Amino acid sequence: VLAESGFPPLLPSLCVGCRGLLIFRPPFISVFAALRYTKKQGFRKDLLRKYCKGGNQSLDDLKDSNLTNVIVDDKHGIIYCYIPKVACTNWKRTLIALNYSEPYPDPMSFEHEWVHDSERFQHLNDFPKPEREAKLKHYTKFLFVRDPFVRLISAYRDKLLNYNQYFYEGYVRLIFFPCDLFAVATPDGKSLQPSFYDFIQYILDPRTEKKEPFEPHWRQMHRLCHPCLIEYDFVGHQESLQEDAQELLKILKLENDIKFPSSYKNMTSADSVMDWFQSVPLEDRRKLYRIYEEDFLLFGYRRPTELVDD
Repeated sequence: VLAESGFPPLLPSLCVGCRGLLIFRPPFISVFAALRYTKKQGFRKDLLRKYCKGGNQSLDDLKDSNLTNVIVDDKHGIIYCYIPKVACTNWKRTLIALNYSEPYPDPMSFEHEWVHDSERFQHLNDFPKPEREAKLKHYTKFLFVRDPFVRLISAYRDKLLNYNQYFYEGYVRLIFFPCDLFAVATPDGKSLQPSFYDFIQYILDPRTEKKEPFEPHWRQMHRLCHPCLIEYDFVGHQESLQEDAQELLKILKLENDIKFPSSYKNMTSADSVMDWFQSVPLEDRRKLYRIYEEDFLLFGYRRPTELVDD
């Protein structure tokens, strides 16, 4: 009856605890799951088309420096745009593992700092424009995004809450002393720790981007990956990372060859956002939302009314 109805045939599987008996499981669950993912991806890509409509910029208008986050894997026909604080370490680990011989090594065997060496990858801006166009046309292109304010909190916690020489020398001093690049508060600088309020004021300060764009860990996601200029085939969300990663590996026909690493418990939950923003005045929250509004709209994140409305 199922075959006459157009459904795939029932497939036998071993019933655990049934003394080796074979049972027949209807394929409805996998079919419906596939339809659900197709619908979810369709919705996410429709949003991009909706909010990108009317733009008159093309990829040719971008400087090469604007494409440094776009990784190319020729072996598997993959293009991945990584966004800091959105599982990019584990995606880089996975791409590195895929470029070894089969059986692929465990992605988690690669050290955190090691995978962030840009020389480990080819980037879209490494290729002449005709090759870029061919790869963009034929390769599977994906990115993963995250609630913009949650990502901002995560960046602050990871890079500014604890001492980090690169971020201290490049950014912490600017937060406290925007007019004096050589100012220090202590001999080693390690006691100079900006509050979350300080960090938000630094982002809101119009002087911050006069010399250079935001640091990538808090730069807007659309400015890193250009979703209105690159037509992505798959848009994953940090909030459903494991499910989305598994679905993407299926699309790439790699689900049986490699496992995306399990994610750590997210310490910056959406529920805690209100607590973080308590020190930030309402008007500043509204200004901050305007800076990241395009990310909220393009990637389907709701406007945080509890933060920006009276």
